[in-house]
Amino acid sequence: MGFRLSLPGGGRAGVVGFTGVKVFSATRAKDREELGEVITRWLRANSNFTIVDKVVTQSSDREFHCLTITIFYRE
Repeated sequence: MGFRLSLPGGGRAGVVGFTGVKVFSATRAKDREELGEVITRWLRANSNFTIVDKVVTQSSDREFHCLTITIFYRE
């Protein structure tokens, strides 16, 4: 399966083959601090997956700061 990914600013990443997407997201400060370990545990538990791309997104408003890491993988 191939998909064309759009990058911020209108750029193109080309055709990337992936079979799954895993999204990690945290809003609270403590959860954001632990997000790296959460992702590391998931990667170790799914070591048979090949990571083909990743996107890191940060958004915020007056009260909340959200960090989202999206991992595209191939089984």
